[in-house]
Amino acid sequence: MSSLASLFKKEGLVEKHQIEGIDPSDRYFNRAVLVNRTPSGYAAKVMYEALTVEGPSHPTITAAVKELVEKLHAFGFRRLRTRANFKGAKYLAEKETWVDYQDPS
Repeated sequence: MSSLASLFKKEGLVEKHQIEGIDPSDRYFNRAVLVNRTPSGYAAKVMYEALTVEGPSHPTITAAVKELVEKLHAFGFRRLRTRANFKGAKYLAEKETWVDYQDPS
């Protein structure tokens, strides 16, 4: 399958985002967030050490990433921010702006 055809398949990886912040033990971390197309929208997933966090499907990529951040907040992660690094196979060369998420009170 050509790379162009794989970009248009119904389900699968469509974007990679970068997430960084502080983990529950006060260490800085930086990981890739995988955003997949699902039958009902988009779902985001991140792996951090032995923890895998995956959100449900949402109608937009923004909502899927936001839900993932909220799940990480529930585990005690803080000062989180994300940005898109890949759209399909296209590397965005770190030109996207960061989205900062406020820690829960």
